[in-house]
Amino acid sequence: MTTSTPGARTPAVLVLEDGRTFRGRAYGAVGETFGEAVFSTGMTGYQETLTDPSYHRQVVVMTAPHVGNTGVNDEDPESKRIWVSGYVVRDPARVPSNWRARRSLDDELAAQGVVGISGIDTRALTRHLRERGAMRVGIFSGEAVADEAAMLAKVQASPQMKGADLSGEVATLEPYVVPAIGEKRFTVAAVDLGIKGMTPHRMAERGIEVHVLPASATIDDVFAVQPDGVFFSNGPGDPATADHPVSVMRGVLERKTPLFGICFGNQILGRALGFGTYKLKYGHRGINQPVQDRTTGKVEITAHNHGFAVDAPLDGPTESPYGRVEVSHVCLNDDVVEGLQCLDVPAFSVQYHPEAAAGPHDAAYLFDRFVSLMEGQRA
Repeated sequence: MTTSTPGARTPAVLVLEDGRTFRGRAYGAVGETFGEAVFSTGMTGYQETLTDPSYHRQVVVMTAPHVGNTGVNDEDPESKRIWVSGYVVRDPARVPSNWRARRSLDDELAAQGVVGISGIDTRALTRHLRERGAMRVGIFSGEAVADEAAMLAKVQASPQMKGADLSGEVATLEPYVVPAIGEKRFTVAAVDLGIKGMTPHRMAERGIEVHVLPASATIDDVFAVQPDGVFFSNGPGDPATADHPVSVMRGVLERKTPLFGICFGNQILGRALGFGTYKLKYGHRGINQPVQDRTTGKVEITAHNHGFAVDAPLDGPTESPYGRVEVSHVCLNDDVVEGLQCLDVPAFSVQYHPEAAAGPHDAAYLFDRFVSLMEGQRA
């Protein structure tokens, strides 16, 4: 990625790997950037989206037409930086208006070197991605704009998401502790594959002291903190490359320690249990995805950010090396597996984001379910 100073009137071009182009104006930094083009259907929560490490190496297209109205504050980021490789909006706010705003979204993108584009038909772009699937894309602005054939060649030479091993690029390098809020009840070892800040906070609210460990943590590192439970976080990349986390998770399953996984962690559990994973055509991203909890029958509106899914049968329990396992949650839009539950060891996972950052609070009970597993194990 190359960047320079921002320029709202600077021409910009978005080039998809199949050759379709959209022309607009620079938004954020000026230069060029590459990634996988994906769309998010959330109408709010753009700060949480931008700072979610799971979006590493992705160019996010916002389907909501007006973006940036509330500016940028210092309370809502989910990590210390913006992770998206590019940002696409139709009609950016000219002036942010919110009592918590400290600066504009345009200025924040520019300050962090994130190349974006505005003023294009994001509805047409979204329809194209739905029909053709997520694909590589480049955004070019300022002096980076060149002949279309030259820009297309750069896009087609950029790396694909399938086969990408990215969790080590976004995870913490050193362990750290998020203390319990109030009385400490449990200790959890959280393997950081791209964790969002709100996730350990949700556990801390329930009296859990969270030891966040690097993605490279070994099974010995995990149990060195004497955990009551183990958590595997969300993160970017292709789960088919995540052999090390799969190996660590199998060690946790063998010890029958309570285990909870979110997003990438769900895919890791699927692989640990013997299921395969596959790339979705255009994925699920946004804060309005309907999911049914098959254990209760309830339908939740949930926050998603995943381009891969677990290939597990929906019709009843399946035998695995660690006993029976069943699909606990399913997306009502397309029957994609959204959760797994082990019936003979204390382990479960969901594909979406119950920490509600950003998103609805329908799935907050999952943290309580994790607490119940640890209570049961202690008893």
